Amino acid sequence: MNIPLQNHYQRLFQTHGDSAEAVQWTDTSSQFRRFQVLREVAPDLGSVVDLGCGLGHFHDHLRATGFSGSYVGLDFVQDFIDHAHVKHADNPLTSFQRLDLLAEDYPQGHDTYVVCGVFNNKTPGNAEFMRTVLEKAFTAARRQVAFNAMSVYVDFEAPDLYYTDPREVFDFCKRHLTRKVTLRHEYLVRDDRPPFEYTMYLYK
Repeated sequence: MNIPLQNHYQRLFQTHGDSAEAVQWTDTSSQFRRFQVLREVAPDLGSVVDLGCGLGHFHDHLRATGFSGSYVGLDFVQDFIDHAHVKHADNPLTSFQRLDLLAEDYPQGHDTYVVCGVFNNKTPGNAEFMRTVLEKAFTAARRQVAFNAMSVYVDFEAPDLYYTDPREVFDFCKRHLTRKVTLRHEYLVRDDRPPFEYTMYLYK
């Protein structure tokens, strides 16, 4: 468990409350654009596991756009999980639980795994963390995994963020996880910026 990173997100939540800023996104608009791209992994998502769910905003996006399946949100920040659990306590198809993404097993029997923003913070062992999470998520998912990451194809790199070469990540996924890989690097999450991140879809 990365205690400094956990404390970082707890401070953001205490400062910003239930908002995109609390989970380190610039604003709700760009956050929801990411969600739309992740959702496009398949016409029917089936049951969904959201790794790094934060405050459950992807769940909110799914429900607002017609999703009626089961949803499990997982995060390592207890404050996020507690808040999301109370917020969505009236939905029997929705649940949240705390999970150490490296040390603990992932839930089985769900169709789609979504991993949004989990790989963005620069910490020791970033590359190994990313590979391990993707391997565990793809093994656990019944049908597909959608994830995003920061790209090295940018004009500026923030010192506290982790940027990856999408070609190398694609090669890892293609060689070690599945032959069915889609890379998307064309979309914009902000109209005033060139594409600075990418999304991949992994299929069984």
